[in-house]
Amino acid sequence: MTNAYPNTELHIAGKWMPAAAGETIDVLNPATEEPIGNVAHARIPDLDAALEAAEAGFRVWKEVSAMERYNVMRKAANLVRERADEIGAMMTMEQGKPLGEAKIETLFGADIIDWFAEEARRAYGWVIPARMGGVTQMVVKEPVGPVAAFTPWNFPINQAVRKLSGAVAAGCSIILKGPEETPASCAALVRCFVDAGLPDGVVNLVYGVPAEISEYLIPHRTIRKVTFTGSTAVGKQLAALAGAHMKRVTMELGGHSPAIVFEDADVEVALKVLTANKFRNAGQVCVSPTRFLVHEKHYDRFVEGFTEFAATLPVGDGMDPDNKMGPLAHDRRIDAIEGFVSDAVGKGATLQTGGKRKGNKGYFFEPTVMTDVPLDARIMNEEPFGPVAPISSFSDFDAVVAEANRLDYGLAAYAYTKSVKTAEAIGSAFESGMVSINHHGIGLIETPFGGVKDSGYGSEGGSEAIDAYLNTKFITQAGL
Repeated sequence: MTNAYPNTELHIAGKWMPAAAGETIDVLNPATEEPIGNVAHARIPDLDAALEAAEAGFRVWKEVSAMERYNVMRKAANLVRERADEIGAMMTMEQGKPLGEAKIETLFGADIIDWFAEEARRAYGWVIPARMGGVTQMVVKEPVGPVAAFTPWNFPINQAVRKLSGAVAAGCSIILKGPEETPASCAALVRCFVDAGLPDGVVNLVYGVPAEISEYLIPHRTIRKVTFTGSTAVGKQLAALAGAHMKRVTMELGGHSPAIVFEDADVEVALKVLTANKFRNAGQVCVSPTRFLVHEKHYDRFVEGFTEFAATLPVGDGMDPDNKMGPLAHDRRIDAIEGFVSDAVGKGATLQTGGKRKGNKGYFFEPTVMTDVPLDARIMNEEPFGPVAPISSFSDFDAVVAEANRLDYGLAAYAYTKSVKTAEAIGSAFESGMVSINHHGIGLIETPFGGVKDSGYGSEGGSEAIDAYLNTKFITQAGL
């Protein structure tokens, strides 16, 4: 494994290249705040080239058999596994997460490619019995066309690979707008597909000003499908733009996930699972548990255990294997988390531990636990996306359900209980696209992944995931 960090180029029409104007964007290591490389900055001429390439690539790839698409994708998955150490190191340097987490993300990306490769062979149509003799009625699935995909920095492989694999499996071409903060690991993923034999133009990779790229690609006649992972505010803007041009859309947006610990829960199990998942990737996870609602019977023990875990969690450079939480990804997250904490404390919240930036170099923030947080505090209403845990108590089922569903978010929700009756009741009551009870079972590729309400629509997991990249065509034919 090498620790050298590469400069990242665009990939257009089968070639790695600098931006036409030669512009680049610096990439910073969030653990040191120092530049470690740069990424090519695409402008309109680069996007035009990518659009032309995607159109040409689609004409070729849509005619390739499902079995051949499967073979190319399985090769890509194996290349990801072979290069996992190198890709993981790049990810840690540019994103900050501990090296172990980065490697797990990379290897899981290979599993995602394998899943979609298999789905490519199972995009079944069907025959509908006709009302009259001599008529055949068929439904077939066809690739929707060139895709514009927009992916975030918090999971540079995991988010990009779902979109890239879904499009390629279905027979589509794709223009992937990768994350400027974390470009190298995303580019390494694309390189695995290219090296596996994907034809020129099927996958194109660009970076630049997100708004400039989305506003140009989404309305363009070449693009037939838009997929975006990111904040609800930006997602609404992009969905509106896509709707104005009748583009098919998948939106995987923000969340503010309630985690309920009921009176009959095993509080030690709840503590073990919820602490680990709260501080994974420094809390920069869309399905992270973010509002902890604990029955008054367990409240004191839960606060004590959560606080102890947070106060003793090793925080530092993700390249050091002893550290279990790395820095936030960039300085904007530091400002945001400081704002959440100061707002809550100013409104009466109690800091149990943490609450401030850690050190004076790198974007580190102390794992933070707060209690007595009023409902009008910003952190109880806006997606925190950081290592801050507000914990509240409850005594009544209906009241805690009302709090869990109070916000317009509906991505993920969690509950802990030993009662089958309570588990069934809360599973039904949650207004959420994903619910996990007594464990953290969200995000597996064979299961649906997506939200409701302001958390978006569409799925990027399970058997539904490939459907977003396929048109359904009905063909009826009478005998001559």
